[in-house]
Amino acid sequence: MKSPAEIAQNYIKVAQGKTTQKWYKLLTLAVLAGAFIAFGAAVATTAGAYASNAALVKGLVFPVGLILVVVCGSELFTGNCLLISPLIGKDIKVGGFFKNLGIVYAGNFLGGLLIAVFVVYSHVQNQTVAEACVAAAALKSNMGFGEALLRGILCNMLVCLAVWASMASSSTAGKILAMYLPVLAFVVCGFEHSVANMYYLSAGLMAGVEYGITAAGLTVGNALLYCLLPSTIGNIIGGFLIGGAYHTVYRTKMPKAEQ
Repeated sequence: MKSPAEIAQNYIKVAQGKTTQKWYKLLTLAVLAGAFIAFGAAVATTAGAYASNAALVKGLVFPVGLILVVVCGSELFTGNCLLISPLIGKDIKVGGFFKNLGIVYAGNFLGGLLIAVFVVYSHVQNQTVAEACVAAAALKSNMGFGEALLRGILCNMLVCLAVWASMASSSTAGKILAMYLPVLAFVVCGFEHSVANMYYLSAGLMAGVEYGITAAGLTVGNALLYCLLPSTIGNIIGGFLIGGAYHTVYRTKMPKAEQ
């Protein structure tokens, strides 16, 4: 197991690779990450639709998304909010930082949207699952802006901790175990993950039309304004809190030569 200080040091090289990656490679990896998280969201919706304790069941299966992101290699917006740490330490360039987050966010959205299209129009969902899909999107679209913002902060604190913890291990099993519980925790608690919401909202809106299911407040405008936007801002804040905290503790105490 690597110590937190070793993780902080090793993350510099990871961050430099992320922020100097060619744009089309970055976009491709981002689309994959969006799809991976969407797979987790799709299986969570399906499993939760039949469960008496839906929140727990969703939490047990949703982590497959982040496991695929980390183990298979891709670029996820929420985890990449940790780039604030090497940015503060001037180990990466400002332009590379914004290039990464911008391209990755767009790619994640595309990946999530594609999986939503495939899931809804393949009719793999039966009526029960489709209703659960629409209900999830409607619930998210009817949140208050502040509520979604705070849930987004809490969510990405846990997601970034999951990513950070996974870097403590060099084994696949160790990485999976380190990630699993933090991700389960945010799902069970009902925190808001912007990339997962890209799938949940898209699938819910499309399933409502395709299956003839109506839900109060479920509109594109409400989905974007009261869910995706505040959860994205919250995720950024949550990621910056974790990244900034670890920079303060570990990076600023290192000798200049090591930076």
